[in-house]
Amino acid sequence: MGMEYTPEQRKVIEERGKNLLVSAAAGSGKTAVLTERIVQMISDETNPVDIDRLLVVTFTNAAAAEMRERIGRAIEARLEIYGENEHLQKQSTLIHNAQITTIDSFCMYVIRNNFNEIGLDPGFRVADEGELKLLK
Repeated sequence: MGMEYTPEQRKVIEERGKNLLVSAAAGSGKTAVLTERIVQMISDETNPVDIDRLLVVTFTNAAAAEMRERIGRAIEARLEIYGENEHLQKQSTLIHNAQITTIDSFCMYVIRNNFNEIGLDPGFRVADEGELKLLK
């Protein structure tokens, strides 16, 4: 992506076979590092991963949207070079179904898709701030 990475950032980008938690200060390049890690994983020539098989969790909707946008742009850039690559073409389509989301959105997704297994009424909803105050 043209960015110079620190040795610590490079380690996060290149580590494979493990789940990772990346925690760093605002403006330290977390989004760029995670984007590069994901793009390398999905475009790996020997062991490519489908983007919809990854779970990418951020803390804000804005960060999730930015991550999805950056990954999409990176895939498109690689497609300009390797246009005949069927795996990259597939990733361009799968990006729309990828779990690039906030932790609360992911938890809601899990609950909504498993409400019957946990004995939850399918009509459940999350209370708003005013309702929570009244309940307290």
